Amino acid sequence: MHTPYGHLTYCSNIHAGENWGDHFSQLQAFIPAVKAQVSPGKPFGIGLRLSNLASLELAKEPTLNTFRLWLKEQDCYVFTMNGFPYGGFHREKVKDDVHTPDWTSAERVAYTIRLFRILAALLPEGMEGGVSTSPLSYKLWHRCGEEHKAVMESATLNMLLVVEQLVNIHRKGGPLLHLDVEPEPDGMLENSKEYIDWYFQHLLPAGVIFLQDKFGMTEEEAILAIKQHVQLCYDVCHFAVSYEDPQVVLERLNYFGLKTGKVQISAALKAEFRDENTRRQVMAAFAEFNESTYLHQVIARKTDEGKLHYPDLPQALADQDNPDVQEWRAHFHVPVFVQQFGALTSTREDIVRVLQRQAAKPFTHHLEIETYTWEVLPAGLKQEMGASIAREMKWVLQQLELS
Repeated sequence: MHTPYGHLTYCSNIHAGENWGDHFSQLQAFIPAVKAQVSPGKPFGIGLRLSNLASLELAKEPTLNTFRLWLKEQDCYVFTMNGFPYGGFHREKVKDDVHTPDWTSAERVAYTIRLFRILAALLPEGMEGGVSTSPLSYKLWHRCGEEHKAVMESATLNMLLVVEQLVNIHRKGGPLLHLDVEPEPDGMLENSKEYIDWYFQHLLPAGVIFLQDKFGMTEEEAILAIKQHVQLCYDVCHFAVSYEDPQVVLERLNYFGLKTGKVQISAALKAEFRDENTRRQVMAAFAEFNESTYLHQVIARKTDEGKLHYPDLPQALADQDNPDVQEWRAHFHVPVFVQQFGALTSTREDIVRVLQRQAAKPFTHHLEIETYTWEVLPAGLKQEMGASIAREMKWVLQQLELS
């Protein structure tokens, strides 16, 4: 929904289902009820997640027209899409396969271009749209330095094939569309430094030559086009797990003239180990969140302020007696309206700080709540999903209005 602070929605990747029929039935079940609670008299924006299979089905004109009609009837619109998970995302083991296929593959390129074509067909006139995507690849697949470099170059060139399509769409009178790259722990790009280094060391050098060749642009025109069409997806949970201060990140992006296409509003788990008794309580609490569907990367802060990375909760729990560790932060998206989870807390204060900055000095047009873990939360935290979605949206609005 449109607010004075930007378009606010939640990401439909929280709903199970991988074909378009399943996706659509979930939207029909939840969107009208949520809209009635948070946006009864105004159009309601949707953050749409489509699997590859669902995108193939929705791209067919009769299906797309049916969806357009439903959006009109419900007074809803689509302005952002989640193009990170390509395949199955619920009720099966996802783990590092969430990065498959990565940006070295033709499948990722074709899927992303298809999402943008669907978005361009659905987007209200005069509105910009974005598709968030993976951070090129999964870093732990490419430990060799030469392999890492080759993957970075291949992924960047493939991403420029998408940029070419976005430039064409905009030049022909279509909407401004941007690919929103989403750093996360153990991604090829996992923090603001790696994102900015990639942008200036790989994307811009290759992109300027590419766009000059394709469109005859000047260097300045090519740089502007890249900065318009490749932006950051700021997932607050991911940056918090990496111990990145929101103010520092946003100032750094501003300094380099890089845009934020979307903020994904999400909270991570964290806890400090003050003594051995606290450590035992904290570890028992973290163990309750150790589930088999998603990756829950952990970054530990050591006594010397160094960082220790664990690829998933099981590896972190196996090292729970490490005396050099003072704090854990875990990539587990938890409800944003809850601060305390027994012996654990959340990184919700980072959300508050990001929203305060957005209210005072807007840096994005798109705000999307992304708590996709409702089905795998410990039993005591599970609540009816529709009510939980509405509660999260109301909490976010309250933080913006209090800023």
